[in-house]
Amino acid sequence: MTALVRLRLDIGYDGSDFAGWARQPNQRTVQGVIEEALGRVLRLDPPPVLTVAGRTDAGVHARGQVAHVVVPVAAYHPVTGTLPRRLAGVLPADIRIWRIGQAPEGFDARFSALSRRYAYRVCDNPIGVDPMRRHEVLWHPRPLDLDRMNAAAALLLGENDFAAYCRRREGATTIRRLLRCDWAREAGNIAVGTIEADAFCHSMVRALVGALISVGDSRRSIEWPAEVLAGGQRDSAVQVLPPYGLSLEEVTYPDAAHLADRAQETRRIRVLGGITPEERHAS
Repeated sequence: MTALVRLRLDIGYDGSDFAGWARQPNQRTVQGVIEEALGRVLRLDPPPVLTVAGRTDAGVHARGQVAHVVVPVAAYHPVTGTLPRRLAGVLPADIRIWRIGQAPEGFDARFSALSRRYAYRVCDNPIGVDPMRRHEVLWHPRPLDLDRMNAAAALLLGENDFAAYCRRREGATTIRRLLRCDWAREAGNIAVGTIEADAFCHSMVRALVGALISVGDSRRSIEWPAEVLAGGQRDSAVQVLPPYGLSLEEVTYPDAAHLADRAQETRRIRVLGGITPEERHAS
């Protein structure tokens, strides 16, 4: 039998010119480009397949993405000390693999993760965004009151069914634990929303930010985002913001001794109070 090794990759990319993370036919994707590069450097055909911590949508960036890949020891061993540099030589400028090395026992980039932290950047300067940052910062021409936004965000924290802020997928739960949601200022009239959860469902971050911005510019009350959450239904008044303001900043993991246990726990389908989401909405 072929001896195999599992590698962890820490990745950053500018998502502007990608059709998202996930490999798609006839599309330029982050996964496809990295797998092709790994295949070239490790001389593997077909190239190895990556498992990622969080699939980012088209246009979304990442500073702290994590993935793992399983490759033959015979392919990895000759380039153990030089693999990051070799990959830098074949990858395009909009992807960097900052670190790559053997993963601890039980590590799964997706299922072992404790949390994912995203940042969404919005400029409320009425004149516009610094042109050098136009691919990573959304322009919102109305002033934002961050105190109002933080008050509204605090009402969303904890474990909830976020169906009102997610695109439903067949067989997938929309229950998530929102660990952090707050806003602060950076230089240049930029408001940064930091959103951290144990996991996210599709479009959840951009929908949450859209709801909070409508509070920040006083179009909606502080209580409104929580009211939408409690309703459990997609609300057409919640704007899903463009992807380019969003960046995956960090994925956190437990210590090595608890990686396998965390992966097993994550694979369980969650319910609120012992009641499935379908039963809850029907009651």
